[in-house]
Amino acid sequence: MVTMDEIVALCKRRGFIFQSSEIYGGLNSCWDYGPLGVEMKNNIKRLWWKANVQLRDDVVGLDSSILMNPKVWEASGHLSNFADPMADCKVCKKRWRTDQLQEYKCPECGGELTEARMFNLMFKTFMGPVEDESAVVYLRPETAQGIFVNFVNVQQTMRKKLPFGIAQIGKSFRNEITPGNFIFRTREFEQMEIEYFVKPGTDDYWHRHWIDQRINWYYKLGIRKENLRIREHGKNELAHYAKACVDIEYLFPMGWSELEGIANRTDFDLTQHQKYSGENLSYFDDETKQRYIPYVIEPSAGVDRSLLAFLIDAYEYQQIDKDDFRVVLHLHPAIAPVKAAVFPLLKKEELVKKAREIYNELKYKWIVQYDESGSIGKRYRRQDEIGTPFGITVDYQTLEDETVTIRDRDTMEQVRVHIKEIIPYLEERIEVKF
Repeated sequence: MVTMDEIVALCKRRGFIFQSSEIYGGLNSCWDYGPLGVEMKNNIKRLWWKANVQLRDDVVGLDSSILMNPKVWEASGHLSNFADPMADCKVCKKRWRTDQLQEYKCPECGGELTEARMFNLMFKTFMGPVEDESAVVYLRPETAQGIFVNFVNVQQTMRKKLPFGIAQIGKSFRNEITPGNFIFRTREFEQMEIEYFVKPGTDDYWHRHWIDQRINWYYKLGIRKENLRIREHGKNELAHYAKACVDIEYLFPMGWSELEGIANRTDFDLTQHQKYSGENLSYFDDETKQRYIPYVIEPSAGVDRSLLAFLIDAYEYQQIDKDDFRVVLHLHPAIAPVKAAVFPLLKKEELVKKAREIYNELKYKWIVQYDESGSIGKRYRRQDEIGTPFGITVDYQTLEDETVTIRDRDTMEQVRVHIKEIIPYLEERIEVKF
């Protein structure tokens, strides 16, 4: 299996991910997405939105504010419950989450730890010119609460009947004690969340529905089945609001770890916000003529963790023959940051002109690259390493019959295709059917 060091090196070398503020020594667990990383990240978000909003009649979108009234976090329980046990090493002074330690001693140096104390994970800041308790606000630790406080707004304006969901993609912030494993656990991250509101009593059915929907999304986009599993939370690890929860886990280099959680949050959140706000957040059921607080099923995925899993799953160091090898990313074409690369076989004016014409047409449809530098073999290898699924080469036959060669990244096989058929040929292979 690929190591995390190999993935980190590839990301830096090829422009996927850089250390934030690197010229100043960086900032712990903060990362910047480079030109290829941002394209891949956007592709993941678009595909999630397409599968869960665009193609479903029962889910609509939202983009709520990062800063919210502090009462939101009091009602949700984050001010009192959103904390981890923390201890300091008396020798090397490093801090650790004690609930993740195998033994109660420093994993770094073996030193004695202080007594554990609870540490709230929310980032605190101030709104306005005066820094006092009346001006305290928090950077949201999850996107979910922005959905809950807008439940009535969305339900009424969109005239939605249960069951229906509200989806959101956005940044969240958690002051993690021990972030790490590259972009797996960071203090600033992006979530893709759905709050799916259902009638109490139907929640078990919908919980199972969303577990199946979400794991199949990863399968459709190329994650190997043997690298995914479903793990049900034990009663002792359920969040205070949850009736049930499962994790979709991926086999990362550091072992099986959470990729996405799907929780049955019951009616906890809407009940709490109704209590603290004084507003009626119940739902009137036209069929039963009853009012009740809906239950909520929450599929919650991380954009960053998803991207990391797709990179790891796609990575291969491939020995082609005794003296030849390549690094290749077998990314699903829909996720690949660059869909195709266009090459003139040689740097000759007539070939360059034709290749440029094809490139200029394709870039209206997708992110594509043009490359005329170095041998054609080296150009193929560069594209293999960033996961570009198709290489399009203009040669002297192109000038005679308007055909090009299209090389497949995974098989390295080539076919000749007429210039007018390039777009349909690529469309058929890039599009994913959910």
